[in-house]
Amino acid sequence: MAGDSPISACLNVNMKSPGTASATPACDAGECVELVATATLPTRYGTFISHAFRVKGSDNEHLALVMGDVGGDAPTLVRLHSECLTGDVFGSYRCDCGEQLDAGMRKIAEEGRGVMLYLRGHEGRGIGLSNKIRAYLLQEQGRDTVEANLDLGLPDDAREYDSAAAILRILGVRSVRLMSNNPKKFDTLAKHGIPVCERVALDIPMREENERYIRTKQVKFGHYFEENE
Repeated sequence: MAGDSPISACLNVNMKSPGTASATPACDAGECVELVATATLPTRYGTFISHAFRVKGSDNEHLALVMGDVGGDAPTLVRLHSECLTGDVFGSYRCDCGEQLDAGMRKIAEEGRGVMLYLRGHEGRGIGLSNKIRAYLLQEQGRDTVEANLDLGLPDDAREYDSAAAILRILGVRSVRLMSNNPKKFDTLAKHGIPVCERVALDIPMREENERYIRTKQVKFGHYFEENE
């Protein structure tokens, strides 16, 4: 899919398991999230409008950075980015999260239109910062990222993207060009009636420090990897 032309009419297609695309959404726009604050956010990539959302019934908050007019019929360039303190802030090479965030912001700025949706509460695929560091120790002892989580009695991936879909609908996004290799994100958007017209590759170099991490995502989660992105 990387580099493909947008799908004609942006069909509501589930890229991995078509049978789940028609499942009943867990929440609709405005049902599971609420907009709590909006302000201009100048960054090194350009100026965005920041929208802070709270997930109802929880303490989770997400931030949508919007550039340009993301409504209308033209597919919107979007990244659903899971919070990763070690990668996003400290530049850890254990993962490629920080580099994906940087590349995604740059692509949106280059096009002058898009949404970077920063999903809080997704640290360590949803297990939290302290547990992620505990999992790192197990990885140093030979376990992969999935095995380490399970050894700690934690889920291999506890993230949900229903709230992300709800936020996009509130922002008026009708269809997307998604910067991701995670099939779960494609599936969730399709389930909520947001067509994914194109998968946009983020060309991130694989490093010795994160090669096993990336291969585990490919083998155990079915991530799309013609090349590391």
